[in-house]
Amino acid sequence: MVVWYSTASSYMDSWTSSYTPDDWFSRRSTVGGRVECESRARRARLIRGRTRTLDSDPNIDRMLPRLLLFNFLCGGVATSTTESHASSSLSSPPPPLLIVSFDGFRADYLKRFPMPNLSRFYNQGVLVEQLTNVFTTKTFPNHYSLVTGLYAESHGMVASNMYDPTTHKHFHISNSTDAFWWNEAEPIWITALDSGYKTAAMMWPGSDVNIRNRTPTHYAHYDKSMKFPQRLGNVTHWLLGDDKEEGVKFAALYWEEPDGTGHIYGPENTTAMTKTMKQVDDNVGLLMSELNRTGLWGHINVVITSDHGMAQCAADRLIRLDNCLGPDNYTLVDMTPVAALIPRTDAQTVFALLKKCHAHMTAYMRKDFPDRFHYRNNDRIQPILLIADEGWTIVQRGNKLPRMGDHGYDNSLPSMHPFLAAVGPSFRRGHRVSTMDSVDLYPLMCRLLAVPPRPNNGSLDHSRCLLQAESCWDVPLIIGLVVGVLLVLSAITCILHQPCENRSKTLSAL
Repeated sequence: MVVWYSTASSYMDSWTSSYTPDDWFSRRSTVGGRVECESRARRARLIRGRTRTLDSDPNIDRMLPRLLLFNFLCGGVATSTTESHASSSLSSPPPPLLIVSFDGFRADYLKRFPMPNLSRFYNQGVLVEQLTNVFTTKTFPNHYSLVTGLYAESHGMVASNMYDPTTHKHFHISNSTDAFWWNEAEPIWITALDSGYKTAAMMWPGSDVNIRNRTPTHYAHYDKSMKFPQRLGNVTHWLLGDDKEEGVKFAALYWEEPDGTGHIYGPENTTAMTKTMKQVDDNVGLLMSELNRTGLWGHINVVITSDHGMAQCAADRLIRLDNCLGPDNYTLVDMTPVAALIPRTDAQTVFALLKKCHAHMTAYMRKDFPDRFHYRNNDRIQPILLIADEGWTIVQRGNKLPRMGDHGYDNSLPSMHPFLAAVGPSFRRGHRVSTMDSVDLYPLMCRLLAVPPRPNNGSLDHSRCLLQAESCWDVPLIIGLVVGVLLVLSAITCILHQPCENRSKTLSAL
């Protein structure tokens, strides 16, 4: 046992004899699912039972401050721990969960454009001002990360265009229903089925695919002509259920804007973007009013988020690959802003030419791709990767700019970040967080639904603070601080209670 105090009295010895320093904070008593520190009542009885000893003890003046400090700080830990487990003690089923994605909603659009309905939404709940998404910052990889909690290299949906070297299959988002490309992960709408829940998804990427031989209870094939009110109407119907079938416990809803407008006009086109962002905000208002009308508002948890942001492009920022090497030297699998190449000739020769191709493009061999991207350990990632700088576009040849706005760039760029807002009985009210990783949403949603999460790259520790039943306290940090404070107080107490001549020697030694 570690000695906490250099001059421990007998009553402290008896109290700490069965405890290690960690036990003071980690020992728990579980009653009815509530996890707490050793009851304060027990500590009070222990202190009261020793009142006469304490009163007569000449060391009382140095022991009581530490006891009181310990009681106060452990009380804080007890409160935070109790809060963090309160939801698990409830026997009632969790509220349904709805997640809505507005594709291409860049985080700073919240400040650049009037969004009265969305502001009203997150002011009643929580707002994550910037969500750090996964690389590449494309639609399919990030939508799959949101519902699996996995990086692209882990769930296998690594790009908008893919080639699998084992099966020689090709993937494009316009032909995406082959389960082969999705089966490396399990989305939450499948996981929730195992808990006996019904689930639904309205045009969320991958939701109409027979992933691991299963689909959501309700889903719709992608149909761009279906307007937002109709999509929302289907989702609310699925949530409510009817006389024949109970409502779903999880639902996902996808909408294409503001991504479409951002691609056509670019995010810096204020006129076009203002018009589209008003439509997006009107859709948020419709969402809130429909949930109110149907009686769902206040009884379900609602998350609004996006997959990525958008960067402004220009015709004078083109990177032409054919200026660097002949087209016979490579096969282009995916284009811009992250180009994926298979060398047809000597790989090192091709790489050397691409490496010095353009000042605003960085070339990597897959095996040397930076760890922070989590984009290396999958065979669908091609041998050579080219990353354009923000706002630059990779083309094979010519002077035509494909899009005025684009995404897919480095996921550390603020222009690539979306946001997250959430409202419901499980969320805090009026709470803001500056940033969070998008993979942390999945374990949070699993907690909200009380379903066991599949292995994932996220962490509930990074998102639990959004929940009103969870604590924002960093318990390990608190324990460290408490132990540190107690040790410092012990050292000071020892010095102060030494004889004067010994105290002088101790202080001079310090």
